[in-house]
Amino acid sequence: MATYILNIVSLLGGLALFLFGMDVMGRSLERQAGNRLQSILAKMSSSVPKGFLLGVAATAIIQSSSATTVMVVGFVNSGIMTLKQAVGIIMGSNVGTTVTAWILSLSGLEGDSFLIQVFKPSTLAPAIGIIGIVLFMFTKNESKKNVGMILLGFLALMTGMDIMGDSMAFLEEEAWFAQLMVSFANPILGILFGAVLTALIQSSSASVGILQGLCLTGQVSFAAAIPIILGQNIGTCVTALMGAIGANRNAQRTAVVHLLFNILGVAIFSIVFYGIGLFAPWSFMTNSVAPWDISIIHTGFNLLATATLLPMNNLLVQLACVIIPDKKETEKNELLDERLMVTPSVAIQRAYEVAGQMVQIAEEAFQRATTLLFHFDTKVYDNVIDLENETDHYEDALGTYLVKFSGKRLSVTDNRTLNTLLYSISDMERIADHAVAIAKAAKEINDKNISFSQQAQEELQVLQEAVNTVVRRTARAFVFKDMNKAMAVEPQEQVVDSLVREIKSRHIRRLRDGLCTVESGFILEDMLTAFERTADHCSNVAIEMLQVSEGKLEAHEYLNALKAGELQESAKFSERFAKYKAKYAFPEDKEQ
Repeated sequence: MATYILNIVSLLGGLALFLFGMDVMGRSLERQAGNRLQSILAKMSSSVPKGFLLGVAATAIIQSSSATTVMVVGFVNSGIMTLKQAVGIIMGSNVGTTVTAWILSLSGLEGDSFLIQVFKPSTLAPAIGIIGIVLFMFTKNESKKNVGMILLGFLALMTGMDIMGDSMAFLEEEAWFAQLMVSFANPILGILFGAVLTALIQSSSASVGILQGLCLTGQVSFAAAIPIILGQNIGTCVTALMGAIGANRNAQRTAVVHLLFNILGVAIFSIVFYGIGLFAPWSFMTNSVAPWDISIIHTGFNLLATATLLPMNNLLVQLACVIIPDKKETEKNELLDERLMVTPSVAIQRAYEVAGQMVQIAEEAFQRATTLLFHFDTKVYDNVIDLENETDHYEDALGTYLVKFSGKRLSVTDNRTLNTLLYSISDMERIADHAVAIAKAAKEINDKNISFSQQAQEELQVLQEAVNTVVRRTARAFVFKDMNKAMAVEPQEQVVDSLVREIKSRHIRRLRDGLCTVESGFILEDMLTAFERTADHCSNVAIEMLQVSEGKLEAHEYLNALKAGELQESAKFSERFAKYKAKYAFPEDKEQ
């Protein structure tokens, strides 16, 4: 009895280490390949075959088909991917997850040759662990530390696999275990067991690894292993189904497509395979299965299922639409979906894309508002108000979403992006606020029939053009992460400041000469303040992109150093300032 207890403790400890290693390795791979993963996901296509390749690549990177499918549910729920696009990615995720099984099959290597001995886990895992701990503890480069964590995760994974294999060795002599494996040769029982096991641990890779560990006892036959593997593919759908709870209809259909793909794949494979076996029994079914045999079966099934169902992707979509019918009321896509946080780098990239939409909305509001100064239109005025309300919604959604990243372990790049977002979204929202201020000033001018002198109008047109350019350049710099455009924002903002000062000075002279009224002066002051502060907020966004996000200097320190000529960029700043000052000179100054 004591031996049984010790073996069970050892088995559970090995399983814990195995699952921990899988989690560490997967998360470290995702952090290391974060930017690459974002690039892959950015190339989504309506082509199902391309989506299949995308699913294979994404799952191979993060080592989890469950994570990929939950991520896809989040994409569909956010409206950045269609249900049809999701089908190919889901099929690809099933193939991509087989990579883990091939890594784990190393535990079954046997032979006396030097090459086999090198690749046996008992030799390879410690060697990789040594390299991993050196990279993790004795290097400061984050990328190298991540590689170290990947290697340490592999060490834990393979060590846990070895412990499980050793602790289950006693099962080789146990009659009850042999009978249990015989019962799983019944396809229905085997499929149910595989599905339940995978649903409980929510990882097909982990359940395949456990099965590979059981294979080392020599008691698992092909007859038992095949239905268990089939069931594992069904059980892995549970995570996506749970992730779709509370999502919109298309996101729920995505999870259903995943379930349908695996159920139909299992059904077709079972009918064909076991149907043939009724007339021509498979001779290998009673043979003991080895870890690499599990990998072959797992990969083979997913490839065959994909080859069969990929051409039928429209049928899967139609079936999902029948199971999850449309509602009468129109559904809205979720702006930011928490499901994406299963892979933080992707979630942060999505937040950045949403912030990019926000700054473009703010830009549109500002451009439309400035047109009202010279040609007032009630519809355009109302549109500016609506756009400003939309930026408020974006700011609230982004602020709530970004706070949820606190406490999560992120890569340096993701941390910088997160900081840039946290510091920038309020500035973006304020640009839209100032657009409303300009629109209201234009409305007051129109309602009270206030007029400015010809000279004042010409000056305002120059200022309007300068600030519009600053806003447009800031939006483009942020959306496309264009540091060259970001570098051009600050010198142009300085030109705006000088224009505002000059317009105020000239207005006072005109007021003294009786060419302007006090009432027009109040409105002019409001407009100048809105223009100047808009440029200031653009400067804040650009500087955050250039310096604070890289951890170099605090924003005010950077500006002071830039203007004092202490930075490498100072010469370029002075050159651009002179260029923009000449470009946005007042008409009479150009004539001189």
